[in-house]
Parts: sequence; C-alpha cells; structure tokens
Amino acid sequence: MRLVVLFLFGVLFAVAQAPITPKAALERLFTERPARAGWFAPAFLQQVPLAQVEAILQQLLGGLGRYEGVEPDGPNFRVSFERGVVPAQISLDSEGRIQGLFFRPPQPKAALTPEQLLAEYRKLPGEVSVLVLEGPQERLSLNADRALAVGSSFKLAVLEALRQQIEAGQRRWSDTVPLRPEWKSLPSGTLQNLPDGTLLSLEQYATQMISISDNTATDALISIVGRAEVEKLAPRNRPLLTTREAFVLKNPQNREWLERYRANPAERATLLPQLARLPLPDVSVFAGGPVAIDVEWFFSTRELCTLMGRVQALPLMSLNPGLANPADWQRVAYKGGSEPGVLNLTTWLTAKDGRQYCVSATWNNPQARLDENQFFLLYTSLLNSLK
Repeated sequence: MRLVVLFLFGVLFAVAQAPITPKAALERLFTERPARAGWFAPAFLQQVPLAQVEAILQQLLGGLGRYEGVEPDGPNFRVSFERGVVPAQISLDSEGRIQGLFFRPPQPKAALTPEQLLAEYRKLPGEVSVLVLEGPQERLSLNADRALAVGSSFKLAVLEALRQQIEAGQRRWSDTVPLRPEWKSLPSGTLQNLPDGTLLSLEQYATQMISISDNTATDALISIVGRAEVEKLAPRNRPLLTTREAFVLKNPQNREWLERYRANPAERATLLPQLARLPLPDVSVFAGGPVAIDVEWFFSTRELCTLMGRVQALPLMSLNPGLANPADWQRVAYKGGSEPGVLNLTTWLTAKDGRQYCVSATWNNPQARLDENQFFLLYTSLLNSLK
C-alpha cells in the first residue's frame, strides 16, 4: 500500500492507496493519453525514452484502430483493438511504476482464407511478393519470382557462403578473427561499439548477424568469406554492397556518389574503394520516409526460401523466432529485414508432425513508410493457417 498525504482545512490526513495492478497499468497506456513519465521507473526510461514509448503506442492505435480492452493471458496479457490483438508483457516495481514492457507483433482477430489473404496483400500500395511452401510444393504464391528489396534478409546469403566454406573444411565455427575498424557500420547491432581488434569467433559473428541483425558482424563476414563468394549466391546483386557501403550511398552528404552509382551500373564496383573513405550518415536520416531504396539487396521470395532451406538447420537460426510462436512448432528458423519503404519476413517452420514450411513475404513502397502492423497481421495469419 502507498500513503498519499492530503492537507485539507489545516488537518493532515494519510490516505492508504492500493498500488496499481499490471493490468490497470497496461490499460492506462491506452485510455489516458498521452503516456506520462511518472508511470515508468527511471531505469526503464533510461533504456526506452518516453518519446519512443509514445511512438509505439501511437503506431498500435493508428495501425490497429480503436482500443477495446486488456485481457489476461496466463501471466501476460492480450490487448485488443478493432483490427487485431497484441500480446503484451508488463512488470511493475514496488511503487507501481512500469519497469518492463514488451509488445509482440499483432495477431489477427479472425482467421482469413488463403483467397482473402491474397486479396489483402494485393491491396497494399507498392509491390508485394508472397510465397508459402510445404516441402517443395507451393501452397500460396503472389509474384514469388519478382525480385524486390529485402533489407537484412540478404544476410541469409552471407550465412550460406560461410556455411559452405565450413562444410568444405576451409574454416571452422571456432576460428577467431579480430574486429577491424573498417567493418564498423550503423546499427542494428552492437559490435560497432566494441574496441578495434576484439577477437570474435566466426560463430559469434554469425550469431550476431542473424539473431539481432548486427550490421557490423555482417560486413565482417562479407570480408572474411569474400564478397565474390556471396555474389555467387546472389548474382543480381553485383557488386554486393556491405551495409556500410549502402548507408554511405544513402547519406545526403554523399549525393554526388549516389548519382554516380545509379548512372552506370557496369562501373559500380570501381566506386567501392572510394566509398570506404566517405562518412556514414546519422541514424536520423532513416527516421522519416524511404531513402534511396534502389540501393539495397534484391531477392525474390522463392530465392529467400531456397537460401533459408540451406541454413535453417543451424542452431543460431532459431535464436530469434520472428513472428512465429515457438510453442506451436517443433522448430522455427527466421530472418527478416527492413528499412523505411522495405520489409521482408522469411520463416522456416518444422511442424510437430515433421512437415516443413517456408513462408516469405516482401513489401516495397518507395513513396511512403509501410504500415508494418498491417503487414504483420497478414503474415501472422499465414503462419497460423499452417499450424
């Protein structure tokens, strides 16, 4: 119990006030707008600023419609909106302040048929590609052979190049390589914060690249296995850009270099040594709409499923399950990628009866930010239809 002190007509009263429950704290986030700093523990706000919390809440309300309520779901909760349900976890400190808050991707309120799902995908502005495989057989397909920008999902090709070299005996997962300064890129990831020369094993680089999509780990592995070896698995992506090179080209300060890169595809490889000397942009460049999404990595959903099929058995592929609920499956392997205007989700599922599926969906729109919650709802519907 908390004591709230009131001063009324010159008399001091101490009024016992029941601490807020986790359910009530979660409800308050959507019923008393906007969120207030006093609702959160200071340590939480050091990690997640109030503005970021508010942006997430606004995204949920904007993408899923009217808030309808919170229901318990075991030790956790489900937040219902007009167009979907969001699983949530929340924990409070001894003073009733939020010290932990986690929202999973939204789920559909009702199952859609395959025909309804395809119709919804077709309504999305821009270009969309979807493929659902059961074993080698197609269960659902929309523009499955169209190559679109896929963001960090290209890292499946980097991992496959490494896996092939390890399988051939050229390298071992335990091999260590010092972190070099020229590999350091922008987040996502954390390796860019480590001291130059930090010794990391190939397994550590690969694990960071897949589990948290570490861009510095990715650029390290491209250098280690060789750009040309990755290009063999991604022939239309020549030269295959490192994440740093892509960020440099998207830097508004480097506009001249971007135009040179665009103007003559046959000469792009000759520009790479010069790009290494140019500055990275500030991450705020990507806070708005799409930025030069023609500077990207292009794959079809069919190609991504092929790559995923080759690497899905690696233990590190199951560290991040993406939108799938691991409890529903014997095993889940996942890699996704995004930047403003670009989104891909690729998941390999092994059912409890041993059947295997690949679900890959890509959405590109160079004109506007994507409604990620809408895409997540459709993708989750695809996953749920296979359970």
